Amino acid sequence: MIEGVSHITFVVKNLDKTTKLYKELFNAEEVYDSGEKTHSISKERFFIIGGQWIAVMETEEIVNKTYHHVAFKISEEDIDYYQAKIIEFKLEMKEPRPRIKGEGYSIYFYDYDQNLFEFHTGTLSERLSSYTLVDSD
Repeated sequence: MIEGVSHITFVVKNLDKTTKLYKELFNAEEVYDSGEKTHSISKERFFIIGGQWIAVMETEEIVNKTYHHVAFKISEEDIDYYQAKIIEFKLEMKEPRPRIKGEGYSIYFYDYDQNLFEFHTGTLSERLSSYTLVDSD
């Protein structure tokens, strides 16, 4: 039986640059740094972001941009703050997809290695409720 999400792994070209981004943008807590050791497939660091274990591994093998992403929940009051931080880090923002009224607001952006992230204000129950209203029309 699946108990929940264990961890999420991102592959990046520069651990130091990504560490700074994660700490300053996501308020991440760094809990492990392999240094030059490679217990897994490459040098790695572990972070806690919003209670979730995030693993980051360094490699030169970066793939193209996709819609695969991780969304972090934020409050509507924090939208301007996070948009300003994304601009401060000179990250590319992606245009949000069309939204149904009531499903929340999203900010999509790519990190330095084309990993897509989302800051989202809605919840699953709000989204399902919005979809139900549209589907009943």
